[in-house]
Amino acid sequence: MTIAEIRELIEVVRETGILELEVKRGDDSVRIRAAAGVSQEIVMPAVHIVPNSASAAQAETAAAASAAASAAAKEDARNVLVKSPIVGTFYDASAPGAEPFVKNGDAVEPKTVICIIESMKLMNEIEAEVAGTVIARHVENGRPVEYGESLFTIRPH
Repeated sequence: MTIAEIRELIEVVRETGILELEVKRGDDSVRIRAAAGVSQEIVMPAVHIVPNSASAAQAETAAAASAAASAAAKEDARNVLVKSPIVGTFYDASAPGAEPFVKNGDAVEPKTVICIIESMKLMNEIEAEVAGTVIARHVENGRPVEYGESLFTIRPH
């Protein structure tokens, strides 16, 4: 986990007023506790993760695909990035095996549910805020997402 990611988590704790947040990713874990009227405590073990070659290749492939989609989506400055409002797990459908809420090329209106983010055993529906066409999805189904991470790009009508 990077320092920037940890700072984002601290900001989530400050903004939401939650008392404690713990995030585990592989062997990394971070626990942030809000103290009454005092700064947050951060506990992070010193762990160095070395991915195996298969994981690294998959990560590189996913990163390349995401970068290509992001580059194409950013070509038009009018495009709207839909970002994750919380830390959690991204789901593109209401149930395993169900049709995704939206696909690239689908038209959406404000309040159209475009995905779900599971956080602390709660399913949070994420809605489009503009009318337009979905031109890119930046996250794989079932993958953890961070606060502020880009989920979709929508080209407004």
